[in-house]
Amino acid sequence: MPEQLESSYDCANASNDLHQLNESLRELRSTGELSQEQQQQVNRLENQIHFIKNKCDINNG
Repeated sequence: MPEQLESSYDCANASNDLHQLNESLRELRSTGELSQEQQQQVNRLENQIHFIKNKCDINNG
C-alpha cells in the first residue's frame, strides 16, 4: 500500500488496501489509551480509508 495516497490512486487495489488499513486501525485502537503519536496515526489511517472510499465510490461501512 502506498504511504501517500494521491489522485492517481488505482482503485483496483482498494479491497486489499482497505483491509490492511482497517486491520492497522483495529490494532492501534485495541491498545487502549493512545499516545499523541498513536492518535495522529489513527487520524491518518482514518483519512486514508475515507480517501479510498471516496475516490473509488465505496459506500459500505
